[in-house]
Amino acid sequence: MANAASGMAVNDDCKLKFLELKAKRTYRFIIFKIEEKLKQIIVEKVGEPTLSYEDFTASLPADECRYAIYDFDFVTEENCQKSKIFFIAWSPDTSRVRSKMLYASSKDRFKRELDGIQVELQATDPTEMGLDVIRGRAN
Repeated sequence: MANAASGMAVNDDCKLKFLELKAKRTYRFIIFKIEEKLKQIIVEKVGEPTLSYEDFTASLPADECRYAIYDFDFVTEENCQKSKIFFIAWSPDTSRVRSKMLYASSKDRFKRELDGIQVELQATDPTEMGLDVIRGRAN
């Protein structure tokens, strides 16, 4: 079903890949793209569990908007191994205004389709989603 606000549908593959990341930890990250011609949100790239946070950030285009899911592993002060699923709305200052508006208007509905997001971040440049920011938000 298309999103009333922006007219974007969510491709089933988005939900399937997210469930695989959440339940089976098949991926470290997933990057989603709005395909304007198809009027839907699609999976652009998935990252293997062995990839680092730097691999993830390098996969985001410098001047185009994207949605991303990142599975962040960390150790708590009590020495417990934990993970948090981050939703990142990547909207660089250098991207087109139309693109920013499209991603902004589709975000909430898209997030509702992905049940299990624990932390949300909005980033307009790489410093707003640096590893230190992720660590700070995970605890």
